[in-house]
Amino acid sequence: MYKQPQIYLLTSMMLRDENYFKKNIIDNLSNNYYWSEDWSAEFYMELAKKGFISTSYDTKGGLVLLPELQYEYAILDFNELHISRKVKTLLQKNNYIFHRDTHFEEIMIAITLAHKDNWLKGEYSELMKQLYSADAKSGFKLTCFSITDKETQKLIAGEIGYIIGETYTSLSGFSSREKQYNNYGTLQLVLLGKYLEKNNFAFWNLGHPHMEYKKKLGAKIYTRSEFLARWQGASLLPIINPA
Repeated sequence: MYKQPQIYLLTSMMLRDENYFKKNIIDNLSNNYYWSEDWSAEFYMELAKKGFISTSYDTKGGLVLLPELQYEYAILDFNELHISRKVKTLLQKNNYIFHRDTHFEEIMIAITLAHKDNWLKGEYSELMKQLYSADAKSGFKLTCFSITDKETQKLIAGEIGYIIGETYTSLSGFSSREKQYNNYGTLQLVLLGKYLEKNNFAFWNLGHPHMEYKKKLGAKIYTRSEFLARWQGASLLPIINPA
């Protein structure tokens, strides 16, 4: 697997210089990762609007923001959404409740516990809380989706992500590993896809295309340039703020 030899500093000024950004970042296929110590909400939103998906990385000097302008993206168009037989069975059981913007703190904790190499921590975690409580006037809205057991109200699966224009981007999620909840993680994704379609989103950005479940869900792989061509159209539209 290709490893970038050096990760360069990225600043807001570089993003705003259109010529520099195009020549040295978009067209530079030697680099996908950058770093920053700017944990401001404004910078994070600026990155997201440019198509970066930002995580975090531990260094000797502390945690840094790790924005990535990916080489490839997994994009789901809702007419391509695939619903397996197992998920269709769960849909028929109807023993769950689908939520938007509830259980945010619980979802954050569950994601942390579910992933061994967790980047949702420290300054990044605090930034997510700040963004979640902010309004959508900036054209960016952090949100969360989840499903709970209808009978016990137990949180089964969930994720956090953000809305920009007519797009939704997934950041991270979790699903219960209890046997009784097999396939409920996929159920949450299917319900989310149907929700986004119902609310007239243009497409769903699932990020890295290398996880098999994204392809099984119906996502297609886009190169950086192909992704940005679609992104720049849909992300500049007025933000969708569904009920």
